[in-house]
Amino acid sequence: MDPVSQGLVGAVLPQSVSNKKEIRLAALVGFLSGVLADIDVLIRSSEDPLLVLEYHRHFTHSLIFIPVGGLVAAGLLWPFMKKRMSFGKVYLYATLGYATAGLLDACTNYGTQLLWPFSDWRIGWNVISIIDPVFTLMLACFVVIAVFKNSRYIARAGLAFAVLYLLFGLFQRERAEDFMRTIADGRGHEVERITVHPSIGNLVLWRSIYESEGEYYVDAVRAGLLSGPGIYEGGSLEAVELTNNFHDIDKNSVLYKDILRFQHFSDGYLVIHPDYPNVLGDLRYSLLPNSVKPLWGIEINMDREDQHVSMSDYDRNVTGDNWRAFLKMLRGEELDERH
Repeated sequence: MDPVSQGLVGAVLPQSVSNKKEIRLAALVGFLSGVLADIDVLIRSSEDPLLVLEYHRHFTHSLIFIPVGGLVAAGLLWPFMKKRMSFGKVYLYATLGYATAGLLDACTNYGTQLLWPFSDWRIGWNVISIIDPVFTLMLACFVVIAVFKNSRYIARAGLAFAVLYLLFGLFQRERAEDFMRTIADGRGHEVERITVHPSIGNLVLWRSIYESEGEYYVDAVRAGLLSGPGIYEGGSLEAVELTNNFHDIDKNSVLYKDILRFQHFSDGYLVIHPDYPNVLGDLRYSLLPNSVKPLWGIEINMDREDQHVSMSDYDRNVTGDNWRAFLKMLRGEELDERH
């Protein structure tokens, strides 16, 4: 998730187990430790744009790395904390804060390598958006009040809120997925695989992508509570098969290996961008939840097989029409025909 949310979750857990005298320091240590895992974004290369995708949420987010990450965080903070707490306490709070980073990120749909080095599977539970203002602001209130009241019970209430909010996201995801399976069945489609994840900033409007007979079908689902789920139909794109779409590329070339890396990062949801025939896009992300236009992709240049691909963002122009369409879907209103 975003760094603020990471830090807040990292703060509330050590707050919950600290004593009254240390609750403020526990929050500070936990907050800073909770954001430390994202230092992996510094692993990048100007010559290889995919490197940052490959290593973000990589080993620094794995479960086995938690004690090491906690030790690094404690070592960095110890010079500032040694007059107030023992190193053991700093390490405890830092490790608890650091432990939340990978688990919280795995709750999003970006993919987190929790099981590294035993597996390179990118785990994404799809129960919360990368940015969720309700989650962040409510959790911030609990953390701040716990600091001012020196109350670990308020912190525990905040921790309970975070867990319940994520469980609610799981409940909403299951409702949206079940609804889309019913829709697909009504369309006469056999669902080979399906991904449903929340749109930016909420747990009401969800993006659905399912595969059937070589096609990806994209729709937006409004999983309301007071009424049954509703659908905003999107469109479909042909799924990219490497053996069919890129059979002319040398399998040992840098270009082909980069395509394989991007395929792994995107969980295989590869399509040719409808507006850019030379762009291989990640269909999981679009500006609107019912859009078939990927937010980003890699440019395929058959004349440069010996060089790394370039990566660019597409369709990120948040116009007034797009914003109004998003709000209408969020509120459950009818869209204009052009959407």
